[in-house]
Amino acid sequence: MADLLTHVFVAFSVGILLSWRYKWINRNYITIIMLGAVLPDLTRIGLIVEPAFIEDVFQVPFSWTPLHTLGGVFIMIFVLTLSVNKEYSKPIFLLLALGAFTHLFLDALLLTTTGYSYSIFFPITLYNPPTPGLYLSTDIWPSIVSGLAALFVWHIDRSSHLKCVIL
Repeated sequence: MADLLTHVFVAFSVGILLSWRYKWINRNYITIIMLGAVLPDLTRIGLIVEPAFIEDVFQVPFSWTPLHTLGGVFIMIFVLTLSVNKEYSKPIFLLLALGAFTHLFLDALLLTTTGYSYSIFFPITLYNPPTPGLYLSTDIWPSIVSGLAALFVWHIDRSSHLKCVIL
């Protein structure tokens, strides 16, 4: 769970920082960025609904794994964007994509046994980029660091005189 919390903290911090520059990004839109950061981890639905069950029902090969790639995230964002009013579709698409990008970027930094990340850019390419191996998804310290950063950014955002000094 520390991994998911880290993604939400980072998305929150990025959203707040962007709201300082782009005034149209309000609190609701920051929530959209945080939602986008959670989207790639929808692959964990496989813990509840196993791929074999879906294969049996629909008689086609199935896997949840592509949801955690660029192509899978794009499809999820596209479907979510279709469900909102047309006037909000562009900002919602961009902010969901931003949140998902932060998630995929952070996951590309994970420590793996091979030294390579997963196929982040699927279906464009099956290339597995090298990873710097900064942390494990089970490490607690990224959540602590990102949580403290989010708290710091939130405090500065609430203290308008500090925000003016920084900007």
